[in-house]
This record gives sequence, structure tokens and C-alpha cells, in this order.
Amino acid sequence: MILNHLWGLYAHPLEEWQTIDNRHESLRYSLSHILLIASIPSIMGYYSSVYLGWSIGSGDAVFLTHDSALLIAIAMYFALIAGVFALAYLAHWMAVTFGAKPTFTQTLELAAYTATPVFMSSFAAFLPELWFVVCVGLVALAYSVYLLYTGVPILMHIPEERGFIYASSVVTCGLILLVIILAATAILWTNGIVHPMFT
Repeated sequence: MILNHLWGLYAHPLEEWQTIDNRHESLRYSLSHILLIASIPSIMGYYSSVYLGWSIGSGDAVFLTHDSALLIAIAMYFALIAGVFALAYLAHWMAVTFGAKPTFTQTLELAAYTATPVFMSSFAAFLPELWFVVCVGLVALAYSVYLLYTGVPILMHIPEERGFIYASSVVTCGLILLVIILAATAILWTNGIVHPMFT
């Protein structure tokens, strides 16, 4: 089952990282996980913006047209997948510096499973209030960072001291990737390439 590690990452993360490391899953398995999990924020973004409406402050709810929301959801889906792959590539590239010799599949597993809580937090869009979604997203981000710090020594087979520095480097790269994605979104938005149409 594609999502068989999901509950374990929340209930007992250290043991689950050991299970993930022992199973040495294939690239196809990790890719299947990413493709499925990345669809959740896209679907939730589309659904909440077309059918529920977003509330910012005390103003009226804002709705997008079907076509506009669908275009944004598709762009978001591919951006999330690209972000996970970029993070996996950077983690693989940096591994040698910290004495680790992982395969790309191992770093892809690390990136995919640590990104999972952030992607799952998009279920908060069932209540599309900006303050609520941001709060849930921050909690999910904090848990993703925790998963990264606990998973790096296990998956990369390095001591915890080096694992902490390595994980910190991956977190920094992840934040930079997030800023790049946000900046690209703003550029596409302001130039009218991905322009929302409101109802």
C-alpha cells in the first residue's frame, strides 16, 4: 500500500524511519507516494476556492472560477512535485560532505516523507479561513522539520551530531526552495500568466 508509512510517521516516527530504511523501497514506490500526496493540496485548493470561498479577515468570502482554480491547482501540483525532487537532489548532493553515501531513492524517500505533514495540512482548507490554514500549516511545518531531524541519521546512516548539521542544511535548502516557488508564483501572477478570475 502506498500510504502504509503515513500513520507510523505520526504515531511512532523513529520506529517508522527504521522500517523505511530496512525495506529499501523502490524509486517507483517513492514516486507513487509523492504523486498521491502532492495531489491533496492541489485538490483542496481547487475545492475550497471554487465551492467554499476563502475568507480573509471580516470581508466576504472570495471565490475563483472553475477554469482559473483548475489552472492554479495543476500548476501547484507540478510545483510541489518539482519542489520535492529538488529537495531530494540537494540532499543527495550535500550528503558526501557529511560522510553519507545515500542513493537518490533514499534522499527522495527522506524528502517525500518529511514533506508529507505539510501536504496533509491542506485538509485545513475545509475551513478556508486564512488564520486557521496558516496555524495548521505552521504546526505541520514544525512536524516536518522534526521528521527530518529524526530521519536523517537513520536513512543516511550517519551519527546524530553530523545528522543534525546535515538536516539543518536540508532545512535551509527547503526554505530557499519555498521562497523560490513563492517568488515564481508572484512573477507569474503579476505578469498575468497565472491570473485568477474571481466570481
